[in-house]
Amino acid sequence: MSLGEFDLIARYFDRPVRRAALGMGDDCALLSLQPGMQLAVSCDMLVEGRHFLSTVDPERLGHKALAVNLSDLAACGAEPLAFTLALALPQTDEVFLAGFSRGLLALADAAGCELIGGDTTRGPLNICISVFGQVPVCSAVTGALLRSGARPGDDLYVSGTLGDARLALEVFRGTVLLDGASFDAVRKAMELPQPRVTLGVALRGVASSAIDVSDGLLGDLGHVLQRSGVGAVVEVDTVPLSKVMRAQPLSLQRLCTLNGGDDYELLFTAPAVGAAAVAAAAAAAGVAVTRIGRITERGDAGGARPQLVDAQGRPVGHPERSFDHFRT
Repeated sequence: MSLGEFDLIARYFDRPVRRAALGMGDDCALLSLQPGMQLAVSCDMLVEGRHFLSTVDPERLGHKALAVNLSDLAACGAEPLAFTLALALPQTDEVFLAGFSRGLLALADAAGCELIGGDTTRGPLNICISVFGQVPVCSAVTGALLRSGARPGDDLYVSGTLGDARLALEVFRGTVLLDGASFDAVRKAMELPQPRVTLGVALRGVASSAIDVSDGLLGDLGHVLQRSGVGAVVEVDTVPLSKVMRAQPLSLQRLCTLNGGDDYELLFTAPAVGAAAVAAAAAAAGVAVTRIGRITERGDAGGARPQLVDAQGRPVGHPERSFDHFRT
């Protein structure tokens, strides 16, 4: 006999809350904020065949479903509080549910983010999470990180390394061949992204703008440039690469790192005089960050399309586009 909807929730997702005022069991959950804090809210949907393959390990899928939402909080500099889960399932597969909930709740515990409610239904596999965090009310020295704060003269940074998730996708597509160890490494990057929440919080009052790299470096940078009304120069040879990525042909490196997406690293700007503060924030968070360019007046780099240069400062042509759900 298969599990019913409420048995499914009780067995795999019902947990006591510690930070929320009220969790599952009523029509609404309740969250209490500390004085002087604002609520940060984000929502992401993962659809089978679009965002993940049917062969993905359920535990990794549970991790990634929450990780991509926590990454949005990180980009805002928000501290995670709680999340809701809406889950459509073709059937109540308990092997899948056990693995999925294990990965989901392990990351939730690590991030201090409580599951406080949601919904389940029958249908094609679809995961929708809404996440809630808190961030100080904006002031002269702190507050939410926004896309609109970049200013000419700021330095441009990215955390971690870029491109491995896209490289794994190219292996799945059959366009690239990797040895087993290399494939395992890039597949882990694709399926187990690490949201940079601690770094985002550490960058409050340090970074002038931020965004997470979900759809590709150039596409996501374009959002910052558009909102801030500035341009940028990206020094493409400084974009940080993993050991596996460094072994790939240059054209593939640039495709994966500039347009790949699914990295969930932080792309942020900070005044050039704040380099020491950026380094201190990165060290406190235990996350490597790399300067990859600078912000310019809009006219210098054509607005939302940044100028790309190599190590010698020569222009780099790169026609590829970043990911777009309705163009890709």
